[in-house]
Amino acid sequence: MKHFLIVVDMQKDFVDGALGSPEAQAIVPKVMDKILGFEGRIFATLDTHAANYLESAEGKKLPVPHCIKGTPGWTLDDGVAAALEQKGYTPVEKLTFGSVLLPRILYQVAEGEPFTAELVGLCTDICVVSNALMLKANFPEMEISVDSACCAGVSRETHEAALATMRCCQIDVK
Repeated sequence: MKHFLIVVDMQKDFVDGALGSPEAQAIVPKVMDKILGFEGRIFATLDTHAANYLESAEGKKLPVPHCIKGTPGWTLDDGVAAALEQKGYTPVEKLTFGSVLLPRILYQVAEGEPFTAELVGLCTDICVVSNALMLKANFPEMEISVDSACCAGVSRETHEAALATMRCCQIDVK
């Protein structure tokens, strides 16, 4: 059986930049430990926007420019980046909350074998839950899990709500 770790959007703008928070900063060491201790293939999603972000549908509802490709805020948190470089990983750019490309990539890499996928990262209530639900919808028989200690949401309440939603959709929450 193959094992995949999905590190969701551990980018500077979400950790300590435009949309950063103390909760996001607090999970960085845990995410680094998770990466360094993981035995399997690692993927890291990158929230990726263009300079015209404020003109996009998302930008009109969240008017905070963030993760503009090529800017320092788009890059991975330094500690997370170092852990990923040490272990090796596949970056996956995504244009919105959930990656439509990620399930295709996992399907190809799995080569027809069963697999597990564990998600960690930011934000629990937006991108983590979106990607977890997309993976569960594409792979209903596979074990999809989220390590709640390695995730942070926009608020504690929405973090917990997203975890509850994932549990309801048969995603294992650790």
